[in-house]
Amino acid sequence: MTVKKLITVPDEILRKNSQPIEKISNNEKKLIKDLVETMYHHKGIGLAAIQVGIPKRIIVLDVNQKDEIKNPLCFINPVIKNVSKEKSKYEEGCLSIPNTFIEIERPKTCLVEYINIEGKKKSMECDDLLSTCIQHEINHLDGKLIIDFLSKLKKDLIIKKLSKTRQSTDRIVV
Repeated sequence: MTVKKLITVPDEILRKNSQPIEKISNNEKKLIKDLVETMYHHKGIGLAAIQVGIPKRIIVLDVNQKDEIKNPLCFINPVIKNVSKEKSKYEEGCLSIPNTFIEIERPKTCLVEYINIEGKKKSMECDDLLSTCIQHEINHLDGKLIIDFLSKLKKDLIIKKLSKTRQSTDRIVV
């Protein structure tokens, strides 16, 4: 398994729509293992393939608490089929937008259909944090980021700040 380099804002690849997977080959299986390794390495609870520069409709999640046993989930070609009217709010962060947390209201539950790593069509009812996380990661597959929930002014300020941080970080020689 390999830890992949994370793509961060303002990289335009994060705005691309990810392409559906037609066949799950060994390449996709290796990518899924790499995504899980990358997610754990960066202490995230979810990661979309587009966040490592690969525009494929694959996401991985693990919302178990730190002291619980790891339980990574993989969703290939996930589609939200139904959402609840009841809402929940979480302060969301994103591995592609470092040091930024935004309170976002989303449907409390959702029904997601997907293909698992063995190529079998599945569905899962998700609630609370799992529902929020899967919606967040599917947004990535559609080129949408958490900063899109903000006003244009706040969004532009975050992008400008991250652009400066990124430029100064790239200049450090170790």
